[in-house]
Amino acid sequence: MNLSDEAVYDRRTVMLHWTVAFLVIGLWIAGQCINLMPRGTPKIMFRSAHIAFGVVLTLFWIYRIYWRAFRGVKLSSMQAGRLGRFSRGYHPFLYALIGLLALSGLAAVWIRGDNLFDLFIVPAFDPGNKELRRNAVQLHEWLANGLLAAAALHLFAALWHHWKLKDGLLNRMWPNRH
Repeated sequence: MNLSDEAVYDRRTVMLHWTVAFLVIGLWIAGQCINLMPRGTPKIMFRSAHIAFGVVLTLFWIYRIYWRAFRGVKLSSMQAGRLGRFSRGYHPFLYALIGLLALSGLAAVWIRGDNLFDLFIVPAFDPGNKELRRNAVQLHEWLANGLLAAAALHLFAALWHHWKLKDGLLNRMWPNRH
């Protein structure tokens, strides 16, 4: 299906979508690798980069919400009925998961008292409370895994539209359509 320019998202919306998607995937992979790093400087630098890119993701997330709400092209749902209502509610759900993930990451940094690039140490909230530390990190991991699963469902739905329904939905958010 060939979509007209009126049926696709604007360049900035597309760029923000894919930037957030790649940051989420990259941060999830990096999060899985942190404990594989040797103690000391390599682990400090790797975790610091994970934290820094988490901040970058948060900034893109905030800008994406702003852009979607006030500036970006708004397209109607391609689904009717319950499925359409579900799809319209799914994006705010994804945004909320990203926001909770960012907050839980910030909390984990503060609770742990992370060393950032050997330049600055965030004071630990409760240095002796290992259970709080473990729970904060575990919550962040659960949210990250939940976001990845939710994003996978989002991808599956887009591919289903593309290959089964052949309705052009995937093309609306595909880069280089402009």
